[in-house]
Amino acid sequence: MVEKSQESIASYIESPEKLKNLYRRVLIVVSLSQIFGGAGLAAGITVGALLAQQMLGTDAYAGVPSALFTLGSAGAAFIVGKLSQRYGRRIGLSTGFIVGGLGAIGVVLATLMNSIVLLFASLLIYGAGTATNLQARYAGTDLANNKQRATAISTTMLMTTFGAVLGPNLVEWMGKVALSIGIPALAGPFLLSALAFIMAGLVLFTMLRPDPLEIAKAIEAHKQKMNKENQTPSMPISSNKRGLAVGATVMVLTQIVMVAIMTMTPVHMKHHGHGLAEVGIVIGFHVGAMYLPSLVTGILVDKIGRTAMSIASGITLLLAGVVAAFAPSDSMVLLIVALSLLGLGWNFGLISGTAQIVDATEPSTRAKTQGKMDVFVALAGASGGALSGMVVANSSYAVLSLAGGLLSLVLIPVVIWSRRAA
Repeated sequence: MVEKSQESIASYIESPEKLKNLYRRVLIVVSLSQIFGGAGLAAGITVGALLAQQMLGTDAYAGVPSALFTLGSAGAAFIVGKLSQRYGRRIGLSTGFIVGGLGAIGVVLATLMNSIVLLFASLLIYGAGTATNLQARYAGTDLANNKQRATAISTTMLMTTFGAVLGPNLVEWMGKVALSIGIPALAGPFLLSALAFIMAGLVLFTMLRPDPLEIAKAIEAHKQKMNKENQTPSMPISSNKRGLAVGATVMVLTQIVMVAIMTMTPVHMKHHGHGLAEVGIVIGFHVGAMYLPSLVTGILVDKIGRTAMSIASGITLLLAGVVAAFAPSDSMVLLIVALSLLGLGWNFGLISGTAQIVDATEPSTRAKTQGKMDVFVALAGASGGALSGMVVANSSYAVLSLAGGLLSLVLIPVVIWSRRAA
C-alpha cells in the first residue's frame, strides 16, 4: 500500500500535466467545501451578539460571543495547522469543520437550557469552524506557483460567498424554523451552521485525495535531491522572516478593524429600530464584500503586487470607518455602503497578507507556520470583538468606527518599510 502511494506521488512529479489537473481538482474540492463553510459563518456573525445581549441583558458584553468564537478559532488554527502538517490537509481541515459543527449544536442546546456557561463554551468550540474555513484557503496554494498563489487563494474565497451571503439572509427564516420546533429564534441560525460545517468537513474528508500538501512536500524533496546531485546552491525560503512579519501584520490589523465594527453593527441597528431581516441584509452585503471580489483581488495581488494591495486595504478600511461613523442611524443604504467597504478592505488585506505568508514558507513547514499566523489573526479578532462592546457602551458606535478606520492606516507605513528594506 505504501509503495503504491509512493508510485502515485512520483507520477505527479514526473507529469506536469497530471500535476496541473490535480491542482484544478483541489481548487474545485476546496471551493465546494467553502460554500458550506461560508454558510456556517452566518450565525456567529449575524446573531451571536444579539444572543448574548438577550441572555445577559446588557450591551456591554455583546462583543463577548465574537471574542469567544474568534478566541476558539485561535486555538483551532494552531491545532488544524499542526494536524495538516503531520497528516495532510484532508485530515486537518475535515476535523476542524466537524468540531465547529459540534460547537454550533452546543450553542443551540445552551439556548434551550438558558445556560450562559454552556453558551460560552460552545462558542469557543464553534470557533473551530471559523478557523478552518479561513485555513482552507491555504490548501489551494500548495500546488500553485508564485504567480498563481493569490489567484488560488481568491478562487476558494470566492466560493465562500455563495454560502456566506445566503446564510445571513436565512436568519429570519431559520428563526421561524427554530420556533416551530421549540427552539428560541436566535438559535435558529446555529442549526444551519451545524449542518453546513459538518457537510464541509465530509466533503474534504471524502474528496480531497490525493492530499495536495503531501504532493507539495514530495515535489520539494525531489527538487532538493536534484539540486544536491547537481551541486546547485539553494536559498532556504524559511529564512524570509520579514515576509512572515509583514504578511501577519497586514492580516492582524485588517482583522481587528473588521471584527470590531462588524460585531457592533447588529446591536447598533437594533437600538435604532431595525429588525432581524434588515440586520441580515446589511451583514449579507458585508460578507458578500468580504468574499465576492476575491477573484479580481487575487489577480490584482499577483499582477500589481502585495504591497500596493495592502495599502489599498488600509485606505478602504478608513473609508468604511468614516462612513459608518457619520451615517444616519436610520439609513440602511449608508450602513450597507459602510459594511461593504469594511468587507472589501478586509478582502484586500487578507489576500495580500496570505500571499506574503505563502511566499515566505516552504512545504516542509508551511501548514504549521500558516496555523501559527492564523492564531495571531484570530487573537486579533477576539480582541476587536471583546473591546468593541466596551467602547460602544462607554462612548458610541461612531467613536468605534472612526478609531477602527484610523488604526487601519498603520498598514501603509508597515508595507512601505518592508519594501524599502527589501
